Amino acid sequence: MIFRLKRLALLISLPVLINTTGFVALPLMAGSVQAAEEKDKEVLYWYDPMYPQQRFDEPGPSPFMDMDLVPRYADEGGDSASMTIDSSIMQNLGMRLATATRESISQSLNAVGALTFDERDVAIVQARSGGFVERVYEHAPEDVIEQGAPLADLFVPEWAAAQEEYLALRGAGQPQLLSAARQRLRLAGMPSDLIAQFERSGKARPVWTVTSPIGGVIQSLDVREGMIMSAGAPLARINGLDSVWLEIAVPEAQVAHLAQGQTVTARLPAFAGETLEGTIQAVLPQANLDSRTVRVRVELPNPHQRLRPGMTAEVTLSRDIDDALVIPTEAVIRTGRRALVMVAEEGGRYRPVVIRTGREYNDKTEVLEGLKAGQQVVASGQFLLDSEASLRGLTAQELGAAQPDAEPALHEAEGTVVSLEDGMVGLSHGPFKTLNMPGMTMSFAVASDAPLEGLEEGDRVRVGVSESDEGLVIKRIEKLGGQP
Repeated sequence: MIFRLKRLALLISLPVLINTTGFVALPLMAGSVQAAEEKDKEVLYWYDPMYPQQRFDEPGPSPFMDMDLVPRYADEGGDSASMTIDSSIMQNLGMRLATATRESISQSLNAVGALTFDERDVAIVQARSGGFVERVYEHAPEDVIEQGAPLADLFVPEWAAAQEEYLALRGAGQPQLLSAARQRLRLAGMPSDLIAQFERSGKARPVWTVTSPIGGVIQSLDVREGMIMSAGAPLARINGLDSVWLEIAVPEAQVAHLAQGQTVTARLPAFAGETLEGTIQAVLPQANLDSRTVRVRVELPNPHQRLRPGMTAEVTLSRDIDDALVIPTEAVIRTGRRALVMVAEEGGRYRPVVIRTGREYNDKTEVLEGLKAGQQVVASGQFLLDSEASLRGLTAQELGAAQPDAEPALHEAEGTVVSLEDGMVGLSHGPFKTLNMPGMTMSFAVASDAPLEGLEEGDRVRVGVSESDEGLVIKRIEKLGGQP
């Protein structure tokens, strides 16, 4: 009686629904649900849970215990972890079902990034031989120049002597000596194209016009007129602009979902309404200790040199994940510690099941564990079923638990140990709600795999029992912290 009063109080506290006729109705009221479940059900027999081998044709008080006989219905199947709800009630409450399906999902991540120079497209211009700077052309750092643009004129005395020697030997008819003189020009650092021009003209060219090997931006220009340059001294550093890097700061928690070749869409404030497409070139190995982010590098083509290093961009990173099991996000009941769904089974039965969720996209949630493709879950009204399951004392099927058809669920209750002897445990227990069995004091047989070590009389415990031909058998017993 106390249990039914508590149940009624909880149901009254639930939110009310207004049906299509305009009347206010409590969701899944205990009386209506129980009546709907028992309506038109075939009762096989009545029995006492403590002596299930004894069957009775009519209801009444148990001859063995101080309790009423319990009916056994034809469709119960020994499964106490689910409940049956009449289809008309489900329809009146507007409950909807959804099927767990496998499909390709797309993960999107929004981040910010900035354009930088492509550090692979860099040219370092150096003096091939020692000499004097005769002229510096009118360029400055950050100027954009074309490939082959002149930078400076260098007078190289060593080249002048080697060229005069080559010209003297060219008319001597000594091909071996002439070949050696040509080799000396190369060893002196004279470029091959200059050697070819010198041979064609037959005039000494001791002045070398240094040109840019690539087109791009002058990052540094370390040469002035009148300077003396030694061999290998840097003259200029030039960065190409045919492509630029987009470096994106991604939270470290999202890095595991990124991969090389992943699609990237960038939007720059400088080009409103335009989007740029690219792919991830690399996920850089070092994280920023202050912001806890990891840099992701994307290479963007820049044929018209509109993209300038230093510009910012809003970036969307997308990735397709094949063969993911998904359900509607609205079907998931989140309790803070775990996620549940109400699984719909044949015959109007519903079972709470714990699931492990993954990514969310487009109002769908990925299910990593707990469901199989093709199973149906309640997508609307599942909170009412969850409340009813709680009132009935149904526990959700945990991850990794046996399937319902593999082993019947246990009936659970709490109690106090009053005796321990000969493989029997005397308990003063509360009601077994899933058996409709009230609280009382009685003895239970204990399964061989249920440990009793550490238990003493007076301990507060929670037990899980199963029905057998010999009566209720304790399959699981856990010691609780509190005392009665």
